[in-house]
Amino acid sequence: MFGFLVAGLIIGALARLIKPGKQNLGILATLGLGLVGSLIGGTIAWLIGTGSIWELDFLGFVLAVIASVLLIGVAESVAGRNKSAV
Repeated sequence: MFGFLVAGLIIGALARLIKPGKQNLGILATLGLGLVGSLIGGTIAWLIGTGSIWELDFLGFVLAVIASVLLIGVAESVAGRNKSAV
């Protein structure tokens, strides 16, 4: 479980480094998006038969980072829309 949290934090941090611009996300949001991204990446790797949901291989790790980058983009657009509405 601890390893899963650390992997989620690393994946979330890498996604934030890859995503251009400044993200207004805290450490918990980064961790959460990294965890969700790692689940998505692991699931996709499992579906194509190259890995497991709970043990990320190289392809699963890459897919997890890509999913996290996309999730950060979604989170930014939702947060930006909420700020403009206020």
